[in-house]
Amino acid sequence: MIERGAMQAWKTLWLALVKVLLSAILVACASTDESEEGLPTGSRTEQAFYEAAQRQLRSSQWDLAIKNLRALEDNFPFGSYAEQAQLELIYAYYRNYENDAAIASADRFIRLHPQHRNVDYAYYMKGLSSFTEGSGLFERFLPTDMTSRDPGSARESFAYFSQLMARYPESRYAPDAQKRMIHLRNLLARYEIHVANYYFKRGAYLAAANRGRYVVENFQQTPAVPDALAAMVQGYHLVEMPELEGNALAVLRTNYPNHPAFRSDGSFNYNYYKGASGRSLIHRVTLGLFEKSDPRGFDSRELYNAEYRREEAPLPPELM
Repeated sequence: MIERGAMQAWKTLWLALVKVLLSAILVACASTDESEEGLPTGSRTEQAFYEAAQRQLRSSQWDLAIKNLRALEDNFPFGSYAEQAQLELIYAYYRNYENDAAIASADRFIRLHPQHRNVDYAYYMKGLSSFTEGSGLFERFLPTDMTSRDPGSARESFAYFSQLMARYPESRYAPDAQKRMIHLRNLLARYEIHVANYYFKRGAYLAAANRGRYVVENFQQTPAVPDALAAMVQGYHLVEMPELEGNALAVLRTNYPNHPAFRSDGSFNYNYYKGASGRSLIHRVTLGLFEKSDPRGFDSRELYNAEYRREEAPLPPELM
């Protein structure tokens, strides 16, 4: 019995020693692992922060990259990587869909380094961050007509890109900014047509015509101009202003003779904006739940705007 007890004691001691050795090995291995920030344990130098952020940017670990870039700036505000880290922080915020933070970081960089050789990038990222504002999870996976949304972000983005073009017309980002400005201008013009169509639904015909006039005066050469002219013709007709109606009709007929509001004989269809007359079986059965009876308004995007044109839709002769 004594011998068996001694053997059991030695066995217990041996297991304890093995556990101690394994723990020591694990601790030694952990010393070469990375911390939660992606830094080598015990290494919090400026270079370590920057290299970790670079790895995380390449692997799309935006949260960790933001954490390390901010830590680098906080701990080494005058270091050799500080300015570059501030620029990359703007990008990391943008890629992480933190658009407000990206714009704030870009503003801060412009304020601190107005003469920096890459300050044009900060202006560009301000416009780009506003450009994608509102393009959240819902919009990325479900079709959403952005032209019917609040145009505030589009106006801001256009203003930011305009600043870039005015200050740095030779910037490498200028060509892309210019293309985005064209898109934004089209979007803002189309928003005004949405508002005009809304006024038609509410019976505010003069207000609808004024929205059309605003597009013609402020958004020339955009694809929304044909619908703006049609809205003017319709609105002035309904409020009995024949002279203004005739002027708008003449411009529409001369420049956009294939607008869908024209009948085959060339006359203007004053019922076009209402859509098909009568109510369908679906409308009657569902009490209008799945088919609204509101006027459809004017929307010729598929005819005049290449962004919305269906493949089978022919190009109108006036645009060929």
